[in-house]
Amino acid sequence: MEPDELNVRPPILPRTGLQFPEIPTSRSDQGGEMSDVCSIAQPKIYTNLVNSAIGNLSTWPAYGAGQTIFQKENPCAESDILCNRSGKRTGSTVSKPRYLEQLESYLRRELQSLDSAKGISQELRLQPYRDVFDYFIEDFKTYKPLLCAIKNEYEVTLAHQREQIRSLEPLKAMLVSVSERCDKKIQEIYEKERLEVRALKMEKHNLLKVIDKLKEEKPTLQAQVSKLQEEMEKVYLMYRNECDARKLLISDINELKHQQEGIRLSQDHKEQEEDPVTLSVALRMARNDLTKTQVLLNTLKADYGDVVPRRDFENQEKNLATCVEKIELLQKDLFQLQSEHKSLLEINQQVVQQRDSLCMEVDDLQTNRTPRPILEKCEDIFPEGFQRWSELSDGKSSDQLVDLLLTELGTIILKEKDFFPGMGIGENVPIHLRHDRPVKNLRLSLKEVYCMIQEIWNEKLAIDHQKGRQSSLSEFLINYLQKKFGEESTEWSYSLHQTCRIQLINGQIHSFYKVLMGQMDEDLYHSLFNVHTYLLKELTTADCPNSGSLTQEQFRLQLRKVFPFKSSDEIQELLDTADSQLKPEGENINYKSLFSEDEEGNASNFIVKLRKQFAAQRMQYLNELRNKLGKNYVKPEELKAAFLSMDPVIDDKTLDRYVSQAFQVTKDQPEVTKSLSLKQLFHNLEAVNIRMSGPAALV
Repeated sequence: MEPDELNVRPPILPRTGLQFPEIPTSRSDQGGEMSDVCSIAQPKIYTNLVNSAIGNLSTWPAYGAGQTIFQKENPCAESDILCNRSGKRTGSTVSKPRYLEQLESYLRRELQSLDSAKGISQELRLQPYRDVFDYFIEDFKTYKPLLCAIKNEYEVTLAHQREQIRSLEPLKAMLVSVSERCDKKIQEIYEKERLEVRALKMEKHNLLKVIDKLKEEKPTLQAQVSKLQEEMEKVYLMYRNECDARKLLISDINELKHQQEGIRLSQDHKEQEEDPVTLSVALRMARNDLTKTQVLLNTLKADYGDVVPRRDFENQEKNLATCVEKIELLQKDLFQLQSEHKSLLEINQQVVQQRDSLCMEVDDLQTNRTPRPILEKCEDIFPEGFQRWSELSDGKSSDQLVDLLLTELGTIILKEKDFFPGMGIGENVPIHLRHDRPVKNLRLSLKEVYCMIQEIWNEKLAIDHQKGRQSSLSEFLINYLQKKFGEESTEWSYSLHQTCRIQLINGQIHSFYKVLMGQMDEDLYHSLFNVHTYLLKELTTADCPNSGSLTQEQFRLQLRKVFPFKSSDEIQELLDTADSQLKPEGENINYKSLFSEDEEGNASNFIVKLRKQFAAQRMQYLNELRNKLGKNYVKPEELKAAFLSMDPVIDDKTLDRYVSQAFQVTKDQPEVTKSLSLKQLFHNLEAVNIRMSGPAALV
């Protein structure tokens, strides 16, 4: 029987732990001679090799005899195997196969011998494992190809890894050197910065000394300047006197020159007188010519004294005809004016009667009411005086001037306050002002307030869009300030509230205060102050080359497209405002410059005009609604009917929202059936974003 056949693993009976007996074999060494045969008894049941958990036999084959390892010292040589001649195993049943124990014993001896020496590399520690694996491969012929392939693959992989490690060694050294150079450069930079800081400090100290020295020299120089000014005045007076004396002297010299010239001319005239004989002959000839001319002139006067030129005659005829026509027209106009004069006299009598009655009413009003205030007196309270007042009050109405004065006075009072009194913690106090102790005044500038308002709106709109509902601005404000400023949130809340409250002339900031206090709907705020957003988007879309400018006609078409409900006069007002703001030299309009705002929220004239037209259209809508109702008390169904008659395309959701906000009804409260006064109704509607449905709603 062949040796390879003897090493075939016996078949395993499933789930029984039984193994077929192996036929005892013998194996020859390299010399071809037969060695002693260590026969092993054929075990019936090897319970110590059975894995009871899975029900299979151990993967270790039956104890083979006569296994010879060539070329290397085999740790399980035949002499080391304890066997008797009868083929029975001398030892008792063991927990591990004997061959495995011999391999482990060999491995331990080799590792102990290597561990006793110092400086052993991992390659040397790996060598005993390689030897054990080689013995294992040599003794198991059946699995030798697979195990050899596994070993070769591992060897190739290890060689590849060694090659990579060897190639990375220079990089490691280079990395260490680069790191050292970088550390050295950083230290040099730090040292250089320390030297520069020390030099700058010394320079600062020297400059401070120079400043102190200059401050000491300043009074002395001022005294010298005063003295030099006095001396300059004296020198100026002296030179001015000398200049006046010089001018008088020049005038005297010129007069003498003129006298000398007159004397010289008179002498020359006497020398150039003509001969008396020649003059008498010339006089006689001139008298003869004069006689002839006089005779001819008398003849012409006698012949043509009454004759007129034809050209003058025809011109006079044309003028006469024209004058006749004018006289006829003037007579007709005179008759018409006389009739109109009579009617105007009658109207005048009626107007005089109305004037007399109005004068009586004015007299009554003047006696019963206070006189109109002289607002020009208010220029004294402004730091810059008349110029500042004239700039702010130009083109303002009386109501706007009162707002201007209140804003200026409130700003002055607010700057003088160091602390705000706490408003308490009651339910009637807004959430962002609930505090019972004095609060420090941060004295915020308009720029800081405007930037904070923009941040608050951006954050709130993002959170409301994420939640899908609109939250209260007061609650959001206190949460936002606590998140951003922590313990200083109350100071920011009070300072922001008070600054927005007094800014009556800054519409965007004061409207934020109204929304905060519930006096204005948040949708109305966004519609009013973002009325230009949709227009800018459409203008940018129409600007295909993205040059930032459009022609006059393109700009007009986009205005008509975005604002379909505006009249031609309103569109023309917008165009005139754009021209006056930009003053374009050509036909193109740089539309992006029309939508600018300064750091305090003050918009350009074009945006202000858009907002005024938006507010005017809204007030016109409310006035039409007021005229439509025409009652002192209104019921909800009457208000709905008025809305539907004015705006038939309005949807039910918007209509219900208008009615609920007009009657101050929430979703939790039952529907109100009682009537409300017209004054209170429109006071509630003025805080709501009411407008026509349709294309205008996109604005």
